[in-house]
Formats: sequence, C-alpha cells, structure tokens
Amino acid sequence: MSSIKNIPFSVLDLSPVFEGETAADALRHSLSLARAAEKLGYRRFWLAEHHNLPGIASAATAVVIGHVAAGTERIRVGAGGIMLSNHAPLVIAEQFGTLESLFPGRIDLGLGRAPGTDRPATLALRRTLANDDEEFPEQLEELRFFFREPVAGQQVRAVPGAGLDVPIWLLSSSGFSAQLAGVLGLPFAFAAHFSPEYTLPSLELYRRVFQPSDALAEPYAMVALNVVAAETDAEAEFLATSQYQSFLNLVRQTPGKIPRPVENMDALWNEREKALVTSRTGGSIVGGPETVRRRLEEFLERTRADEIMVNSFIYDHEKRVRSYELVAEIFQGRTLGSAA
Repeated sequence: MSSIKNIPFSVLDLSPVFEGETAADALRHSLSLARAAEKLGYRRFWLAEHHNLPGIASAATAVVIGHVAAGTERIRVGAGGIMLSNHAPLVIAEQFGTLESLFPGRIDLGLGRAPGTDRPATLALRRTLANDDEEFPEQLEELRFFFREPVAGQQVRAVPGAGLDVPIWLLSSSGFSAQLAGVLGLPFAFAAHFSPEYTLPSLELYRRVFQPSDALAEPYAMVALNVVAAETDAEAEFLATSQYQSFLNLVRQTPGKIPRPVENMDALWNEREKALVTSRTGGSIVGGPETVRRRLEEFLERTRADEIMVNSFIYDHEKRVRSYELVAEIFQGRTLGSAA
C-alpha cells in the first residue's frame, strides 16, 4: 500500500453558513479556506450543489467555483458535484467551458445523480419527481458530446465548451455511478462523508468493472470523508458536535444554519435519532493529530483510495482552517500539531 505521504489530498467545501452569519460570510470563508488550502498543498477544492438548505451557500455552484478560482492561483477548483439531472447538459457544458476558458487547466467537473435537495425543491428545479436511472447515462453522454470537437453539420454547440478538456468525474453514494464510472473509464469519487456503509462495495465494483478509456488507463478512486482535527481528541469531539447537530436537524426535517458546538449531545437527541445520525456520520475521523493520523492510515489501508477529499464541518472559520492545517501536516509527514 502507498504511504499516506504519497496520497494526494483535497478539500470538499459546502460553503457552510454558521449561526449568526450570512451566506455572504460563508462565501468569503470559502475563498479564505481555498487560499489556505492552496498554500498547504491540497490538490483540489471542490464545491457541491445543494438547494433549499439554510446552512449551505453553494447552490449556484458554477458561480462559486468562479469566485474561488479567481481568488486563487494554482489549486484545481471544481464541482463535487453538479447534480446533472437538475440541468440541461448544454448549460453545464457552457458553464464549465466558460470556467475552463477563464482558468485553463484548473477546472474539474464532478457529476451526481441525486437532486441535492428535498422533494419540494426537486419539483421546483426539475418540474417532475421522476428519477429514471436510464436518463442519467443519456444526459452524461449528451454532456460529453458537447465537450467534444464539433462535427460537420452539428447544429448546437457549447460556446465556450466544445473541444475543451474538462475532466469529468462521476460521484456516488451507492453503486449505480460506481459501475457507470468503471464501464466508461472515468475517475470516480465516493461520498463516504455521508454514506460510509457503501464505501467498500462501491469501490470494489468500480475497480472490478473498470475499462480503460481516453480519460484513464487505470481506475482512479477518490474518497470524501469527514475529518474534524484539533489539538486534542477532546477538543475535536467537542467541535464535531456541530456536524452531529446538523445531521440531527436533517433527520428531524428542520434544516438550519450550522450550530455552535455543545458539551453534551445526549441532551439533544434520543436513541433512535442518535442511531440515525451515527449511520450517516459513523465514518467520520475525529481527534487530535495522532488519532487522525492513525485512523487515516487505517482508512487508506481498507479502501486503497488514490486520493482523499476532506470535509471539515466545523463551526468557527478559524478552527475549521486549523483542522485542514493539521490534516495537511499529517499527509506531508510534518511535525504533528506544530503551528502552521
């Protein structure tokens, strides 16, 4: 197995909106975090499409990607992901063709199949609640068509977009897109940060069915997971309660802004709610530097991931940046816990 020091590491940012702050604050924090991640050696900075959630400000994902890419210099910026079924493929090709034209060689396009929201917002976006598994592969092929060099007689072109090399990733929290990514020979990213139980089966499926393509000669799997790192295990466990409360609010169907951490989660949830939250967050890595290093190494040994994407769902922007600093130190083999 590759050493942890040889594994690329990246950032997943949901542009969290903290209690007491606004979406404008969240977007400023996203740029601040991206600049820090670039200095720390992270490879990518991805943003995700979610709708109708007061605690997430990245709904207009392509716009936020442009904001972050304009404020950084080298780090790859992309979507983790765009929910393709919410949009016409031509529009996505034009948006990401524009981004690639503005920031050549720095844009990634990760695609998801789910709506990224609840039923009312899905209806507002798609005008239907139908979810045909056959539709997504067709939309994907249409999108890839618009990125190819135009052919004679082609009546509709993505301008900009046609002929540009925008890497396409398929994202998954189950097996459908894992199989599709493998068959098409595309890079694959798995959402272990909210679907930990399907991580290993999906990775195994992707690798088993993988077929070399013009995009990839060999399978390439990135895994996203929640990491809350702090100076001590106790501090990290305290900070992680913001994440637990956020999932608890989703379980209760009362989503809100990212809550302040609390000393005692047992005062907030019942046993059923605790079990439901744990099923979604059970794969999280929470702790001080040594704990995080050990658990990351164990995770890499189990998954054989080619790249790790870190989501740190932490109230307080400075503590969130510090978590990413500690994780970077671990991946780079630097002195654990030293000031960055």
